[in-house]
Amino acid sequence: MSRRTALVALAGVLAATSLVACSAFVAPVASGGAFVGRSAVAQQGVQAAPSLSRAHGALSSLSMKVFDWKKRDARAADPTVGVATEGEYGFLGNLSPAPGSQKSKTRKGRGISAGQGATCGFGMRGQKSRSGRPTRPGFEGGQMPLYRRLPKYVGRPMGPGHTKANYGLLKLSVLNKCEANSEATYESCLAAGHMTKLKISKGCSVLRGKQLVKVIGCNDADGEPVKLSVQGLTVKAHAFTASAVEQIQANGGKCVLLNPVTGADVEA
Repeated sequence: MSRRTALVALAGVLAATSLVACSAFVAPVASGGAFVGRSAVAQQGVQAAPSLSRAHGALSSLSMKVFDWKKRDARAADPTVGVATEGEYGFLGNLSPAPGSQKSKTRKGRGISAGQGATCGFGMRGQKSRSGRPTRPGFEGGQMPLYRRLPKYVGRPMGPGHTKANYGLLKLSVLNKCEANSEATYESCLAAGHMTKLKISKGCSVLRGKQLVKVIGCNDADGEPVKLSVQGLTVKAHAFTASAVEQIQANGGKCVLLNPVTGADVEA
């Protein structure tokens, strides 16, 4: 045997070996998902080379957009899985979330295997790991806070703990539904069905279970100011506007201020 013939034979053996090695990786896809060991591929020999084209076709049916491992096998078996098709109720009745778009909620404090078990991400020591609120609002670690660095307005509280009072509004149109020479309050108008319950949850609106109420003037549907027509009303509230006081007193009524803390009448 000449040297040239020996080199050609060696090249053929190396090519066959490389084909067998490649078939070991693509064999699971070509065989429908069942893993094929090296021994089975070695018994097939060079006959496993045509599986390369079949494996390439199987891989092309898989989409890289499928990130959910639970749906990969179903997508590989049926390429139409996850594709929007017109069902019994049209496209809108056959929609489903994209695989991987919905992530389950992190459950904290349910064991260390979850990743947020023992300390729930708050650490082991320090002020921020303790229960309750670590610091009060406006606290800046001991340095001069912002609400103390800013200039103040005379007669206008601006520090922490001072919030704007949000009043529930009692309009003159509601007072027109009351009887003459009677006492009108928010509770009495609510009990008589002249108005609905005030729902104010922002700011300082309720003190000791009492809703802060302010009597104001209003406009009708045409944009004209509402005139009070009831005579001799005694209206009790926590605040009044100047226009409301003028109309109530012009009709022989009386405005009584209420203490926002105790709810008692404030003597003039």
